[in-house]
Amino acid sequence: MMPDTYRERLRTLSDRLIAIQKPIQILDAIKWPSSCRDTFFAQGAQVLPAIDHAYYQAQTPAFNVNDVYRALQDLRADIAKHLGKTDALGLILEDTTLQYLRVIDLLRTRGTPDFLTHSQALYGSARDHLRGDNKSLLALGERLCAIFSLPGARHLSQPYPKIFSAEEAVARLSQRLGDYFGQGALSVALDDGIVSDAAAGGDKIKINKKARFSELDLQVLEVHEGWVHVGTTLNGRKQTWATWLSVGSPRITATQEGLAVLIETLTFSSFPDRARRISDRVIAIDMAEQGADFIEVYRHFVARGTSPHDSYTIAQRVFRGGRVEGGACFTKDLSYARGFIELVNFIRSATLEGIPEILPLLFVGKVTLDDVPTLYEYFLDGLIAPPQYLPPMFKDLNGLYVWFGFSSGIAQIDIKNVQAHFGYSFKKLPQVAAKPLQDCEFE
Repeated sequence: MMPDTYRERLRTLSDRLIAIQKPIQILDAIKWPSSCRDTFFAQGAQVLPAIDHAYYQAQTPAFNVNDVYRALQDLRADIAKHLGKTDALGLILEDTTLQYLRVIDLLRTRGTPDFLTHSQALYGSARDHLRGDNKSLLALGERLCAIFSLPGARHLSQPYPKIFSAEEAVARLSQRLGDYFGQGALSVALDDGIVSDAAAGGDKIKINKKARFSELDLQVLEVHEGWVHVGTTLNGRKQTWATWLSVGSPRITATQEGLAVLIETLTFSSFPDRARRISDRVIAIDMAEQGADFIEVYRHFVARGTSPHDSYTIAQRVFRGGRVEGGACFTKDLSYARGFIELVNFIRSATLEGIPEILPLLFVGKVTLDDVPTLYEYFLDGLIAPPQYLPPMFKDLNGLYVWFGFSSGIAQIDIKNVQAHFGYSFKKLPQVAAKPLQDCEFE
């Protein structure tokens, strides 16, 4: 029986979505065995990885795909029936349900050309335009690659040795995030089944047991995986009625990754090489979309000075789920660059429009930028609970307002003319090897 009140109906339908989507694990369904890397390099990086349609068909999902698909279809019909076809929160819930239906289609087409169609529908294409702007993601990626490859970026690449083992990283992150969230609110654990060095899922951060970490790496993981990905999950779980905000369909990926990159930036945790990797992924996805195969993408980044290990990782992230021969790839990694730029534009717009108070709602759970104004209205009505875990700059918005206020003004300045003005003085500097100021000796 469906409850009588609107809030109870919303809660019932939200809980159904959480239960239905729980077994769907996109990354687990498209991951490659670690032996692929060893085989690739043992063959001199000359042979395409042996990952094809047959390989994916053998990786049976841990749930009945047809049953889950039907359950999602039934839920979609019930959302419209019990919340109404024009209800604002119902539309967000319905859109989230539709995303999971598309995810099922994505998983059904692993290793085929149709995989790209569904991936682009969920995460976009490298040649998409940024919302409200005529620039494409590809143009942005190329521009960022150029910026983070400038001599100045190399001058800042001071050595940050990877002195911490995976076990030490687990211990240090557990302590730091326990201080932020409270002891026991989340767990940090070793894992050998992830492509990246670390990943967040629910209230757990997984650390690749084969990876090693620098102090800077740990700072990034603390704020990226912890403050943002885990933080928004825990905030979503605090919701009494809109419980679906605790789970993330692909529709929220760009905003989530944009928030994570933004917090890295605002806490001065990121560094040029990491930022370049984010833009590199845009280039890699475009190459694969246009037909380049795995080896062509790998060689492209090796030729640009990226290590063979990192070049393989970039290519693997892009081709998982698709076709190593090219023409079908996983476009999720566009979310970092797209999400960051669109989020910055959203914050600048909210600042200039005089409504910065909506910005903490970015952390209320797993949301898109378009959700935030709607959620803010329901927050004022008491249906949406405020986020409990907020990074410091979103707790007190004064600094954030000033930061983005200045950035909006500075964006109007013609940097080419400014660069030409100061460049004359810079050219007079002696051409010597870069040396950090703190390493200089003074009498």
